[in-house]
Amino acid sequence: MFQYAAARALAIANGAELWVDLREMNKSKLRTFGLDQFNIQARVANSFELPSRPRKSGLGSSILSAWDRRLPYKQITETSYAFNDSVTKLRGSFHLSGYWQSELYFQASAAAIRSDFTLRSPMSSAREVVRADIEASSSPISIHVRRGDYVTNLAANAVHGTCEPEWYQEATRRMLEKVVDARFFVFSDDPQWARENLKVPASTVFVEPRGDGRDGEDMHLMASCHHHIIANSSFSWWGAWLNPKVDKHVIAPRRWFRASEKDDRDLIPVGWIRM
Repeated sequence: MFQYAAARALAIANGAELWVDLREMNKSKLRTFGLDQFNIQARVANSFELPSRPRKSGLGSSILSAWDRRLPYKQITETSYAFNDSVTKLRGSFHLSGYWQSELYFQASAAAIRSDFTLRSPMSSAREVVRADIEASSSPISIHVRRGDYVTNLAANAVHGTCEPEWYQEATRRMLEKVVDARFFVFSDDPQWARENLKVPASTVFVEPRGDGRDGEDMHLMASCHHHIIANSSFSWWGAWLNPKVDKHVIAPRRWFRASEKDDRDLIPVGWIRM
């Protein structure tokens, strides 16, 4: 979603069509392409429209490089997680490669991005029940607990780490200082861990994951809440960001990455609380 948003904002600024390169996504064993759940304004690029990847063969590389010079765009590769203002000023046609994890890349086109990320299909009946509960609450607050491969995959854990129960306890305490008549809605890929470890001193609803591949709907359930406690997860980042309320409170981890060499200074929007 960060990649799409950054590219979409650049396409808007250039009056250009947006293409999506799915080659890496198609190789992934963890995830499948999910942006088709939303009303995105892009098409999937054909293989002959994309730049080549480096090959070991010198002859193959030279031929493909010569072909690449004929493509109608330049290749722009992210070199740091920190925001690079020069990217927003690019004019022409470009192939972007990177994560682009900062609102600053698409802040000027926020309304269009929120429109693009509306759901393409009606929400499932089970989730509609949850949404009705959220909308009937005076001050609904989402809590997202990200576990999954952040726990089971040693490499992912070394990079990301997880938010522990003590962090959530302090985050809920601080949220309750700001919000009256709070009701918490907990979203997690490990609901059993969340039930056993989150001690929330207020009305709490644990939202069961559906496992039906329609996780964009869960994100929109989070966005239906008025305030948010997010994990170091792009899923809950977007759940909070898609909430358009200007008076929302969002509490996010101070350290987004366990790996200290990753620069996350521009990842959390101004106005959100890092704790």
